Amino acid sequence: MLIDVLKQWFDRLPLSPAERKVFNLPNALTMLRIAVVPVLFFLLLSPGETWSLVIAGLFVIASFTDILDGWVARRYGIVTTMGKFLDPIADKLVVNTAMILMIPIGRIPAWVAAIIVIRDFVVDGVRSISSADGIVIAASPLGKQKTVCQAFAVTALIIHYPFLGADAHLVGTVLIYLALVLTVWSGLEYLLKFYRSAIRKDVESE
Repeated sequence: MLIDVLKQWFDRLPLSPAERKVFNLPNALTMLRIAVVPVLFFLLLSPGETWSLVIAGLFVIASFTDILDGWVARRYGIVTTMGKFLDPIADKLVVNTAMILMIPIGRIPAWVAAIIVIRDFVVDGVRSISSADGIVIAASPLGKQKTVCQAFAVTALIIHYPFLGADAHLVGTVLIYLALVLTVWSGLEYLLKFYRSAIRKDVESE
């Protein structure tokens, strides 16, 4: 298996235990995802059918590494502080950059992208506050559904042109509006969970 080969290659690197917490396979996959971001800026050139497919392909690869790096980290027991820090940043960086760069070329409404990006900032802020206060809020299935739907939507919007007999832009538009609904719904659910948990903690501390 390719992953096993790559893991063995990383194991042979002359690194100290401290360095391995930074330079390891899961983190390398995460950095690979971040490396796709500069390529996304070619969207500003309003690429044609071929280049749109190329950029969409790279976005799909980046999205796949989002699943792969977490799986590798858990399988080989390489869950590190650096990985926990980089992974969510890489996720937001790739998806949000793609959406923002598609605004000037008319592939996504600015207000839709704005709501999704703002929701992510708000939820991340609430997550940081709750973590600092020792409040544990379980992940919502809606949040995961939103992430998957958004990934498919952005891929289709990047493709833009007819693909495999389907209108990719129309498909992407429908999916991004569905992702928007899930975005707002999951965001409100997360805020409600935080509010209830915070109230419960204040009552217990009295």
